[in-house]
Amino acid sequence: MTRVDMTETENGGAPHDKGPASRFAHRLRSLRGDRGIWRRGVLLALCAVLLTLLMVFHSDIPNRIGNLGSLTETFLPWLGLFVPLLLVLALLRRSATALIALLLPAVVWVNLFGGLIVDKSASGGDLTVVSHNVNADNPDPEGTARQIAASGADVVALEELKGDMVPTYESVLADTYRYHSVQGTVGLWSKYPLRGVRPVDIRMGWTRAMRATVAAPAGEVAVYVAHLPSVRVKLNAGFTANQRDNSVVALGEAISHDPHQRVVLLGDLNGTMNDRSLNAVTSQLRSTQGAAGDGFGFSWPASFPMARIDQIMVKGVEPLSSWTLPQTKSDHLPVAARLKL
Repeated sequence: MTRVDMTETENGGAPHDKGPASRFAHRLRSLRGDRGIWRRGVLLALCAVLLTLLMVFHSDIPNRIGNLGSLTETFLPWLGLFVPLLLVLALLRRSATALIALLLPAVVWVNLFGGLIVDKSASGGDLTVVSHNVNADNPDPEGTARQIAASGADVVALEELKGDMVPTYESVLADTYRYHSVQGTVGLWSKYPLRGVRPVDIRMGWTRAMRATVAAPAGEVAVYVAHLPSVRVKLNAGFTANQRDNSVVALGEAISHDPHQRVVLLGDLNGTMNDRSLNAVTSQLRSTQGAAGDGFGFSWPASFPMARIDQIMVKGVEPLSSWTLPQTKSDHLPVAARLKL
């Protein structure tokens, strides 16, 4: 029988397929001989550089036109999705220039948000807190209240409380939380005594923020509950957030004048920690999700969370763990944290 050598082709020696390693080596040899590998993909490389500049200098994007800077910062982590997209395009174009340029946005994104990906939670803690925008149009307030009561939290803050639904929340939560206060459309429920309860003026014309001292066994802590004004994206006006921005300044002033060293802020701030417009608050307090969370902890919209606008922030308190709770009938996810006083 005549043996046929299948390692060469009839036209003089190009190797046949011997497996993945052989194909990869052959591709490398072909790329070395491809003089266009550096010339192709210049536009993709330029896009990678622009993406890098956008992430690095996001704070320099002006808010004068439609609050464009705040809008960019609200969804800043999602800019990372452009990196794998550009990577695929660079591979299809077989462009070394684009592949090298992509290292820039990849490194910047990891530097900005890589710390949020790893689990930073620790065991222990003196106080577990939960914050939830329950949605004024919640079709099942009783079920939502039961889910919150089952969370095991010591202190619960609820926002967007509709007047005729308040008795339902009070009734369901009464067995778990002995102490509570509702101020306007926000409320605070606690297993421990509340003192110094009062509304906080955030320049809205009606009450959407409150403050109380929680007498926890490990020590007293000032707890603020706030629901800042909503923001909208409009074609003719851009990112409309002026009322929210005015309210956050008022809230920041109230917190700065609080005599307590331990402060916890619970609420729907309608903004993320990256949004410069929340600086009056974020410059004083730190996010539990950033300090002790596992992942980004996106809370809105509940059906497909894209941003963390529901916050638990602290001063003089050590966050040990931070997470989101399962979805209720609200359009927000509840957020929770364990704190060491």
